[in-house]
Parts: sequence; C-alpha cells; structure tokens
Amino acid sequence: MSVCHILREDPELAEAVPWPERRRAVEDCIARIERLSRGQWSAQGGAVVSDGIGLLVLDGLLLRRVGIDGRYGAELLGEGDLLRPWQRDDTTAALARSTGWRVLEPTRLAVLDEAVARRLAVYPKLIGRLVGRAIDRSRHLAVNMAIIHQARVNVRLHMMLWHLAERWGRVGSEGVLLPLALTHAVLSDLVAARRPTVTTALAELYRQELVRDLPRGWLLLGEPPGELLVAQGAGIAES
Repeated sequence: MSVCHILREDPELAEAVPWPERRRAVEDCIARIERLSRGQWSAQGGAVVSDGIGLLVLDGLLLRRVGIDGRYGAELLGEGDLLRPWQRDDTTAALARSTGWRVLEPTRLAVLDEAVARRLAVYPKLIGRLVGRAIDRSRHLAVNMAIIHQARVNVRLHMMLWHLAERWGRVGSEGVLLPLALTHAVLSDLVAARRPTVTTALAELYRQELVRDLPRGWLLLGEPPGELLVAQGAGIAES
C-alpha cells in the first residue's frame, strides 16, 4: 500500500497550520494513495470512504460529466480538489440523471478516510482550509453556468479557456499558457455545445488570433474577456 504525507504534497494546505506546529503536522498527516489510469473511472472500488472526508486530488486531471435527457454538463477537477464521487442522490432526485467520471491524465488521490480525518482534526485550521476547497469548487461551477449561458459558442470557449487558465495557466512571453490537452469532445461538454460546433468556434478564435492550439495545451493571447471578469465576480459574491 502506497502512502503520502498530505501536507508535503499540498503546500498550500500546509500553510493553514501555524509555523510552530507545521513540522509535526507534516509528519502526522499521512494518507493512503489511490492511483488512477486514463479512461473511464467508477468510484465504487477501493477508494470509497464512507465515514471520512473524501478524496483529495494530489495531481492529475478528471472530468465529471452529468446528463439529463441526453444533454450533458461537465466540470474539470485537478490538484487540490475534494471529491466524494460515490455519494449519490439519484434515489431522491426529481429528474433522472446519469453521472460519469473520466480520467484525462494519470491521477493520484489521497484517501481521507475516518482515520485521516482524526489526524487532521488535531489541526482545526486544516479542516477549515478543506471546507474552503469545497466552496471554491462551487464557485467555479457558478462561473461555468454563467459561461454556458452566453449565446455564441466561440464566446463560451474563449471565456472557458480563460476561466481554466485562472487556475492552471502560466504567464509566458507570448501570452498565457494553459497546459491542458483538452480534446474538442471534452470542450464540447464544458461549454454545452456539439463537437462540430466547437470545432468551428475554435477556428474563429484562431482567425481572430485570440487562441493558439499547442501540442500539449493552449496559448491565450491578449486580455481575458471583460464579461468573464464580471461572471467571476458574481460567482464569488453570491457564494
């Protein structure tokens, strides 16, 4: 069984612990690791945590896809996100829906089961920081919803790429590099559009020199769309 020191893997989480206690916290807070390969993923296997906090993404990239009546929405999850994918509410839902997970990049998860929760509880600020992660995820989803309400698909794509770059992007000499190898099919799920429409919309962004397609990601040129800044501000204010 492979284990990790959670706070070594996640320095931002470690910063929640006051410095005098941090070294001890780093040594105390260990968890089992679950490794995922690319492809479809069912969370009903060994990583189920019925009485703990959930799964913390250490690295990698996953796509969560939810469908109602043949229409799908999706979100990307990566380093620092908290998951409880086995927690189902379909039995009481008014609308029948399907949920699926796909691993886009090899992923490592820290299993925060009940034993780990007890270790983390010794340092209460860690629990607060993890709750903050869950709130951040809800804020990202609120911005996603604002984006897919844009009428034009090329605008949705432009805004979505910048929204993802806010988290995963790196500033370079030519623009902002988004190092995510997202297929047109994945992008179509993220912006709630058909794949051929996404391909056409991307061609328009290339023509306008707003985006370049790279072998392992995207280069975003210029400034983020002003409408996205408004949507992000609204998502934060309302959370």
